[in-house]
Amino acid sequence: MTNQTLSLDAALYQYLLDVSLRETPLLSQLREETAQLSTARWQIAPEQGQFMALLVQLLGARQIVEVGTFTGYSALCMAQAMTADGRLICCDIAGDYNATAQRYWHAAGVAERIELRLAPALNTLTALEAEGLGGCIDLIFIDADKANYPAYLEHGLRLLRQGGLLIFDNTLWSGRVLQAEPDCADTRAIQALNLMLRDDPRIDLSLLPLGDGLTLCRKR
Repeated sequence: MTNQTLSLDAALYQYLLDVSLRETPLLSQLREETAQLSTARWQIAPEQGQFMALLVQLLGARQIVEVGTFTGYSALCMAQAMTADGRLICCDIAGDYNATAQRYWHAAGVAERIELRLAPALNTLTALEAEGLGGCIDLIFIDADKANYPAYLEHGLRLLRQGGLLIFDNTLWSGRVLQAEPDCADTRAIQALNLMLRDDPRIDLSLLPLGDGLTLCRKR
């Protein structure tokens, strides 16, 4: 027994997957295809996708925004967990992986729930506010350029409804958050975000050691 979070070695991690992962064949195929890319490290862990799907169901989320979509695995997890009238707006920039994401969304029968907007995410988030979605979004998942994480926080809180959930990925940053004098703008931004979240009275907060660190922020 322990009163601290366990460190998972390969065998224990595999056990976790063996006894809990309910990944569909299509999700597994998408993950395997993504693993062949040079940017495969951008892919979230499968247990993280399943956890996010559960959050969508617990919230009854009907309007979701995702910042950073890549090959579409996390979007597919969330879209499948939504009701048929749900809407998921994905913010990303143009890349070869856009077609992969759309191909799998169509194969899963959820493409009609997903709108992919290709532009700098800060521009898209500003546009969503201008479209009257401020205070209307149930859940926002942020997994994009780390240097803009503090800016995404402010946009996210304006878009979220009260009780909505803002999720940041990579908030443990493979341990680089411990660097005293980081020479990387991404590391500095994540460090800054984590401190901002700790002291922000607008949210309830939990940082989970899931994947590369997953921070949940509930808008008060």
